[in-house]
Amino acid sequence: MATLNESQSGKAVKGKTKKSAPRVDLTAMVDLMFLLTTFFMLTTTLGDLNVVDVAKPEESLVQGPYPASRTMTILLGKNNEVAYYMGEPDKAEIKTSSLKNIESNILSSKQLVAKTHNNNPSKHMIVIIKPTKTSTYKDFVDVLDEMKITNIKAYAIDDDHITDKEKDFMKLKGI
Repeated sequence: MATLNESQSGKAVKGKTKKSAPRVDLTAMVDLMFLLTTFFMLTTTLGDLNVVDVAKPEESLVQGPYPASRTMTILLGKNNEVAYYMGEPDKAEIKTSSLKNIESNILSSKQLVAKTHNNNPSKHMIVIIKPTKTSTYKDFVDVLDEMKITNIKAYAIDDDHITDKEKDFMKLKGI
C-alpha cells in the first residue's frame, strides 16, 4: 500500500554514512480511504424520521362536543408544568403535574375509562391538548410523544377554546 522512499544523495564523510530521513508515500492509502467512504455512503440507508401527523380540521368540520365520560384535557403551561382533568371543565377537578409525570396520569385515566365502559374498544379515551401562550413548543412535542407512547387512539389539539375557568386555574397556580 504505502511505499517507503529513501533518497540516495547522501555522501560519506570521513568514513561515516549520512542517514537520510525516510519519506512515506500515502497516496494509495488516501485513494483507498475515498473508495471505502464512497462505498459505505452509497450502500447504507439513512434512518427514517419518525413524525407525527398533526392536522387541525376546519371549524365547520368539527362535530359536536366530546363525550365527557371518556375525555381528558391537558393544558400546557410554563416550566414543564401541565394541568389536566377528566370530563367537562365546569364540573371537573383540575389537577397539576409535571410534564415528566403526565404519562402515569394518562395511563391511570385510560384505565379508569376502560373500567367505566367495561373495556369496550369503541369507547376509548379521547385526549384534548390545549397549548397556552406560556407553553413551549418542546412541551407540545413531548405531549404528542406521550400520545404515541401511551397508545391514545384519538387526540385533538385545541388552542382556540380555553375556558375562563381553565385560564383562572392556570393563573392561580402560576403555570
